[in-house]
Amino acid sequence: MAGVVAIVGRPNVGKSTLFNRLVGERKAIVDNVSGVTRDRHYGKSDWIGKEFTVIDTGGYVDQTNDIFENHIKDQVLAAMKEADVLLFMVDATTDPNDLDTTFAQIVRKSEKPCLLVANKADNDERMFMANSYYSLGFDTLYPVSSISGSGTGELLDALVELLPDGEVIFEEEGIPRMAFIGRPNVGKSTICNTLLGEERTIVTDVAGTTRDTIYIRYKGFNHDLYLVDTAGVRKKSKVHEDIEFYSVMRSIKALENVDVVGLVIDAQQGIESQDLNLFGLAQRNGKGVVIIINKWDLVEKDTHTVKEYTQYIHSRIAPFTDVPILFISALTKKRVLKALDALITVYENRKKRVSTSSLNDYMLEIIKKTSPPSLKGKYVKIKYITQLPTPCPSFAFFCNLPQYIPESYKRFLENKLRDKFDFEGVPIRIFFRKK
Repeated sequence: MAGVVAIVGRPNVGKSTLFNRLVGERKAIVDNVSGVTRDRHYGKSDWIGKEFTVIDTGGYVDQTNDIFENHIKDQVLAAMKEADVLLFMVDATTDPNDLDTTFAQIVRKSEKPCLLVANKADNDERMFMANSYYSLGFDTLYPVSSISGSGTGELLDALVELLPDGEVIFEEEGIPRMAFIGRPNVGKSTICNTLLGEERTIVTDVAGTTRDTIYIRYKGFNHDLYLVDTAGVRKKSKVHEDIEFYSVMRSIKALENVDVVGLVIDAQQGIESQDLNLFGLAQRNGKGVVIIINKWDLVEKDTHTVKEYTQYIHSRIAPFTDVPILFISALTKKRVLKALDALITVYENRKKRVSTSSLNDYMLEIIKKTSPPSLKGKYVKIKYITQLPTPCPSFAFFCNLPQYIPESYKRFLENKLRDKFDFEGVPIRIFFRKK
C-alpha cells in the first residue's frame, strides 16, 4: 500500500505550490489571491522508492471565521479522516494568526501523524521568522520554499518515515479486487446493491485500511471477487462541495488497494474534472480501468448516440483511450453484469505476461521497419525487449542511447504492444535501459 498525504492549512500559504512540486505537474492553479483552489487536486508522488498520493485541500473561502468554521473545517476533517499523514502548512513571512491556531487545534484532535511546514522560507531571515510557529505546540518545524524546492528533501525524508507499510490482509490472495469509484450520486451504491442482491452465496466483511471502506466477498454468475464498497458517504455534510471532497477521498483510499476500478459517470452530466482526476490517478497507480456510463436510460438516444458519446469520452481521456466504455442503467439492471464481465476481463489483461521470445519476434521487426528518429546525429538501436515482473504490464527496451528516445516514439511502441497483445483497460509502462 502506498499511503495518502493531505496538505492542509489556511488560504494563501502555498499549499498548491507544494502540491505541484511533489507531483511534478503544474496541475493546481497558483495565484497570490486567497482561495483560488476551488477543485480538489490529487496526484502521485514518490520519494526514495516509496510512493504516495498527495491531496491539495485548498478551497475557496472568505477570510472570515464563520465561513472557515462552517466550510473549510468540514473539508479538513474529511481529509484528516482519510489521510495517513498530514502536512500542516503555514506562512513563514507572517506570525501565526487565529486561523493557524484553529487549524493547529483541529490537527491535534485528529491524532494523525502531522508535520508542521513553514512555507515561503526563501532566505535565512524568513527561516528565522518561521520559528514563531513553535508557539502552536509542535515539536519540529520544517521551513521550506515550495517555489525553489529548498528544504523539501528534509521534509520528504520525515514524511516517508510516517507512511504505512502494511497491505490490506485478504483471506485468500489471487482473488480480483474491484471498486466502483466516482463522484456522489452517480450510482455506485446502486450498482453494488444490484450485484449483491443477485445470487449472492458468500459475503464476508474483511477489515480494510479505514474504518468505513468494506471489502465484500462476492460469488455469483461464475465470478469470485472482492467488491470494495466506497458508498455511504453522502450524509457526512450538508455542503455539496464537502460531500464531493469526502467522496473523492474515499475513492482514492479504495483505489490504493484494488486491481481494477469501475469509474462510474452520470450519463446526463458527462465526464467532469473530478472524473478525469480519478481516471488519471488510477492510470498513474497502474490500475485497470473500466468507464461505466450509468443512468443511460435517462438519455435521449438515436442510432449515433453511443458512437458520439464514446468519441466524446475518448477526447476527454486522451491519450490513454484503450479503455472499455459500458453504457448501463443500474436502476433497471440493464448491462450491469456486462460491466462486471468487463472488469474481470481488464483484470486478466493486467495479469497478462508475454513471453520474451514473442515480444522480440514481434517488436524487433516493427522497430526494424520504423526505427527511432535520430536526434542530434545520434542513432538509437534497440536490441532486446522483456516484460518486467511488476503488478501492471511494464516492458524494458534495451538500447544503446535510452536518453535520446522521444516521447512520441514511446507512444508508438505502446500502441504496437496494444495492437498485438490486447491490454485494453490497462496502463502500460515502458522503460528504456542501456544495454
